[in-house]
Amino acid sequence: MKEYEIVIGLETHVQLKTASKMFCETSAEYFGTNPNTHTCPVCLGLPGALPVINEKAIAGAVKIGLALNCKVNSLSRFERKNYFYPDLAKGFQISQFELPISYQGWIEVDGKRIRINRAHMEEDTGKLTHSKIGNSKVSLIDFNRSSVPLLEIVTEPDLGSPEEAKAYAKNLHRIMRYLGVADADMEKAGMRFDANISLRPKGEKSLGTKVEIKNINSFNFLEKALYVEASRQINLLSKGEKVVQETRGWDESTGATKSQRTKETSPDYRYFPEPDLPPLTFKENYVGKIKKTLPELPTEKKMRFEREYGLSGYDADLLVDDPLGAAFFEKAVKDLANLKKTKGISSVDAKNVANWLNGEVLRNLKEKGKTFGEIGFEPASLAELLFLIEQGRVNTFVAKQVLEKMFTSGKLPNKIVEEEGWSLIGGEKELEELVAQVLSGNEKALADYRNGKQESFGFLVGQVMRLSKGKADPAKLAEILRRKLS
Repeated sequence: MKEYEIVIGLETHVQLKTASKMFCETSAEYFGTNPNTHTCPVCLGLPGALPVINEKAIAGAVKIGLALNCKVNSLSRFERKNYFYPDLAKGFQISQFELPISYQGWIEVDGKRIRINRAHMEEDTGKLTHSKIGNSKVSLIDFNRSSVPLLEIVTEPDLGSPEEAKAYAKNLHRIMRYLGVADADMEKAGMRFDANISLRPKGEKSLGTKVEIKNINSFNFLEKALYVEASRQINLLSKGEKVVQETRGWDESTGATKSQRTKETSPDYRYFPEPDLPPLTFKENYVGKIKKTLPELPTEKKMRFEREYGLSGYDADLLVDDPLGAAFFEKAVKDLANLKKTKGISSVDAKNVANWLNGEVLRNLKEKGKTFGEIGFEPASLAELLFLIEQGRVNTFVAKQVLEKMFTSGKLPNKIVEEEGWSLIGGEKELEELVAQVLSGNEKALADYRNGKQESFGFLVGQVMRLSKGKADPAKLAEILRRKLS
């Protein structure tokens, strides 16, 4: 049986974050509103309505192109892409074909360059909802999304596996969020993928017949759909059958791709220049100004975190996943350094800050359904909590409870510790009384320890900690307990 290799190219559609739509003044902030309430003659394609280009969307598209290491065309223009579909009010889509805003770029995925063919500007379509009214099946159209600014980013067929496609998609998603020009919220259709996949015998250079899988809106669905489609194509080829070039949809409920239509080619769309919009001219000084606004991107930030703070690749990768989380980390490290400086301590354990953020802080955020933008306390508060641990005023067990209170109340750690009476019990007399109570009530464990069962020591420590409600100073407790046992 022949061995095949998978060849994948991705088309990613990203809604840009603008107040108004791409070609009219209608609000682009439509999500959650009543159907067909964010429309006007332009985005509904009514006779005589003329489009006007959204300048902010164009600037955002240029910024994305630069972040993807693309060249920016000095001359770009819009064209009409002609096809009939119910959610396309005009009967054509204003898009770009011959002269996209940017082209020939790349981004790195796990050390491999994935080439970007182009990033072109277009308008989004309406949304179809398939439903049932009475005994009749109906399709309802909401045009609120129609004409929202949409950037399509097209790769070359450089992706060699569904896992690699998923990694590319995640990397692209991070870049969009760092740039601040797109929310890329896949639950709100802010980022969607069309995947082109073909198979070829291992070692061959020519590409096989490609199939496009449309409108995938999650990283996991993307990976699953590509695996399923690859298996379908292998099954056809192994039986001597041909793969038909077509468009298929991913059905999560059945775990299969379904044929939708025969794939159109560029001539089918009858592209021609949009007569109602002027060409765009990008001068060097305009592109240069936008280039200066580019932030440190996630890949570079991850490498810097590893180099500057001594973090592992895993820890750094978790931190840079959210630009606000990465900023929170750096500010917390700086605030902790300032706190320690007041005590004459110069060293800061940045890895410990990362551990708390990637561990307890992230866990609390997920449980509460929040993001770093809704965390409710400042990085200085986390720094203060970690300083309390270092000073021996609270242990890790208590610190986790303090953190919970910080999320619900927003109060400073010091204040919470005082109000709850959570300071560590470190006094000899108090600890000796607790140890005495535990030893008198656990004669078997005491006997086991004296007979050489060392694990009994941990059990006795645990009993004292339970009795103290986690407030006993662990180091002093261990010292006193050993003394009493000997």
